[in-house]
Amino acid sequence: MKDRLITPSYCFILAANFLLFFGFWLLIPVLPFYLTEIFSINHSAVGIVLSCYTIAALCIRPFSGYLLDSFSRKPLYIIAYFIFASMFVGYLLAGTLTLFIMYRVLQGFSFGMVTVGGNTIVIDIMPSSRRGEGLGYYGLMNNFAMSTGPMVGLFMHNAGISFDVIFLTSLGSCTIGLLMASLVKTPQKAPVKREPVSLDRFILLKGIPAGIVLLMLSIPYGMTTNYVAMYAQAIQLHTETGFFFTSMAVGMAISRIFSGKLVDKGKITQVIAAGFYLVIFSFFLLTSCVYLIQWNENVCIVAFYLVALLLGVGFGIMFPAFNTLFVNLAPHNQRATATSTYLTSWDVGIGIGMLAGGYIAEVSSFDKAYLFGACLTVISAILFHWKVTPHFHKYKLR
Repeated sequence: MKDRLITPSYCFILAANFLLFFGFWLLIPVLPFYLTEIFSINHSAVGIVLSCYTIAALCIRPFSGYLLDSFSRKPLYIIAYFIFASMFVGYLLAGTLTLFIMYRVLQGFSFGMVTVGGNTIVIDIMPSSRRGEGLGYYGLMNNFAMSTGPMVGLFMHNAGISFDVIFLTSLGSCTIGLLMASLVKTPQKAPVKREPVSLDRFILLKGIPAGIVLLMLSIPYGMTTNYVAMYAQAIQLHTETGFFFTSMAVGMAISRIFSGKLVDKGKITQVIAAGFYLVIFSFFLLTSCVYLIQWNENVCIVAFYLVALLLGVGFGIMFPAFNTLFVNLAPHNQRATATSTYLTSWDVGIGIGMLAGGYIAEVSSFDKAYLFGACLTVISAILFHWKVTPHFHKYKLR
């Protein structure tokens, strides 16, 4: 019973995580259309506006890790969850681009806190011997949200449903998620001795090499999640792009069957390396779609969804492995700081991906943006092999 993973609190936080990310992912592919249709701005400006959210999230990440390590975690998690959900009301009331950006930044701040809080709490309530498996299932909720959220959002937009109704759908999802989050029972946190404030209290210094690699890896991911629908539209690929995210999530779900258990057996770096091979191939294949469609549209459609499936498997096995890698480099009293560093690295790359993707598409084309991202994944893989792997095996604590 000591190693029991499935408990009521674990189920509640899985549900809270799914509903949070469903509300988040529902808007991801829709917002570029919202900004161009309602505010009439170009692709480059869309990237700047969307990146404000990520910049806000990454600004709060280091401080959220410090706060969650220093104070009771659940109240901070609940407050951040409430602010995140309430910002959808702000979107409904925003009549100008300035107001929209303001609410977007505030939601970014809350997202930075609530995601670190959720990741840390789920680590607290699961047995350490099943951490890789537990984080795998927790991440799987993100994947289910990613499969259903963008698909529902794009279906609603393509069906002519108003943006207000789409925002209300996200609000409803996160409101129910907030209720689920409030039902989670967390272990009593021992009083923490306040240590002198130093850089290591905000950023896991031992995790910086892995953070750089993860940052570079997340740049093309940010391009894909935000612009893949516009890319398909630009190359005149006649298919329902919402299914791209569904295929990606199916791949992630498949990966969860075996990746978490391999991580728990200590094969962290091997799992990440395997994921790199799939991701590199997928991004180069995505880039080639602009040429494939000129040859045969049906072949291009197959390649388009194959990219999604393989990206899902690749990222699906790397997510819990990277998370565990950061946690294993940190002492127990810096779990939140380790999680914060992991998520900060990811968010920085996502933000750069939004900006770079929009800018490159504006001055050139989306396929050139994805070619740039594919090259970054190669560099990231090389750095992981030559720098991060030996660094991790030298400094890991468990």
